Amino acid sequence: MTAREQTPRPRSVDSAAEPREAPELQGDGTVMATGAHLWIHRGAAPVMPLAHRHDDLEINIVLRGSLDYQFGGTRISVPAGSLAVFWGATPHRLVSTDAGADGDMCWIHVPLTTVLGWNLPMSDLSEVLLNRPIIVPATTVARDLEAMFTSWQREVGVDGLETIALLEVQALIRRLLHRQHSDEQASIEMAGPLNVSSDSMRGVTEMARFTVAHFRQQISVADIASAANLNPHYATSLFRRAVGSTIAEYLIRCRVAEAQRLLVITTMTASEIAHAAGFGSQSSFYAQFTKRCGISPGRYRSRLI
Repeated sequence: MTAREQTPRPRSVDSAAEPREAPELQGDGTVMATGAHLWIHRGAAPVMPLAHRHDDLEINIVLRGSLDYQFGGTRISVPAGSLAVFWGATPHRLVSTDAGADGDMCWIHVPLTTVLGWNLPMSDLSEVLLNRPIIVPATTVARDLEAMFTSWQREVGVDGLETIALLEVQALIRRLLHRQHSDEQASIEMAGPLNVSSDSMRGVTEMARFTVAHFRQQISVADIASAANLNPHYATSLFRRAVGSTIAEYLIRCRVAEAQRLLVITTMTASEIAHAAGFGSQSSFYAQFTKRCGISPGRYRSRLI
């Protein structure tokens, strides 16, 4: 559902850590820009050969055409004039678009660590962490999303201006979540209602925040549970109810998503990526990556660059 892994050529440095002064014009006329807290892309939607996951909040704006993609085990359509938002930890893959090269879509990625820093109400955060997308008509949350996105293209990666863009993205998400609560019919029914109290949801949030901050280190489920002052067995059960996966699976997802990112934007070796992404060994990296992506790290890199 995103073109993020379609970056034309790997770079030797992490572009997310070094904001650029201006958006990068791609060979096909589309625009891609990366900053410290935002990644954006606009252009036609490429059909993705592989499902992928990442640890960002992803926002899709469909200006022209429509998207048809596999989200977990469910097929989802996003029509023209719609806005879709979801947490990218669930495997997803764009399988078709009725507009082809004439389609016009905008993607925004916000790191989960940034989203957690927004101090959203527990009810809103619950919606963000669930493994289902929220899809609403774009006009219900903003007057002119295309104009807003054009401004973000100029501001992302520019000192002082990216903060303004990020505040507008946050406001957009808050409006969308407010609509989600006021009109349940606006969402796609992919999961049952969340059966977790506000107090328990704080524990889930603390565990997610700790995992995202420390997954590159050799941490365990017990370490993650301890960050929320919870018993590991109870923490695992609570996390599964709220997020739809175990803590251990979520930890691996974070590491695989980081490995996917490094394979595309750097020239690091597999051994270097295994260490940087938090895997205990290169063999563990290969096994976990191949299991979740259905392809080896080397073939994944060769297909996407």
